[in-house]
Amino acid sequence: MKFLINPNQFNRLADILIKPIFIISLVVLAIGLIYSLFLSPNDYQQGATVRIMYIHVPSAWLALLTYSVMTIYSLIALIFKIPFGYIINTALAPIGAVFTLICIVSGSMWGKPMWGTWWVWDARLTSVAILLIVYLIIIYLNHALENRNVKEKVVAVFVLVGSINLPIIKFSVDWWNTLHQPASISKLSSPSIDNSMLIPLIIMTIAFTLIGILIALIRIKTEVIQRKINL
Repeated sequence: MKFLINPNQFNRLADILIKPIFIISLVVLAIGLIYSLFLSPNDYQQGATVRIMYIHVPSAWLALLTYSVMTIYSLIALIFKIPFGYIINTALAPIGAVFTLICIVSGSMWGKPMWGTWWVWDARLTSVAILLIVYLIIIYLNHALENRNVKEKVVAVFVLVGSINLPIIKFSVDWWNTLHQPASISKLSSPSIDNSMLIPLIIMTIAFTLIGILIALIRIKTEVIQRKINL
């Protein structure tokens, strides 16, 4: 498991995994798109607009997953003085920002026909918007601060502070009265969504996760190489 904290071992593993994950992600994405666009039914209330869910939900999942990984590695870096955690923060922040932006844009595209507006200051929407801002601040700090030691520690601490927002995003629909619907698949044993929609949603979520892992492997590998060059 040393590859999780050792940049050299991580890069060796990345070299092995990048190509197969690329191929598998393309196959799974193709299956997911065919299933979600052509085989899954329209919703009886939302019509074809429901298909936005197959992009919105996976991107939301990746936005939260990415930040969760950054939080774990920030703790590792600060507590155990393992610098690989700082590399993870630098590499993953743009990925998380992109998935968060996709989540917000796709949600707005769904909200316009369903709610009659592109945006409302709903608890879930607002907390996700804050997540995007946090990602952007992390990216800014990584570019603005010149002293690497100071920058890495400041970013790691900021990531930990920003992690307070994760449970707020997750439970906002339970803690407050919101326009955003409750979780549809919080329990796979009894989801509140029909299998004809659940199956393509799961496939698309797997595809997005594989794509996220692929991009992360490439970015982390690149960041490790750049740091060696700049030594």
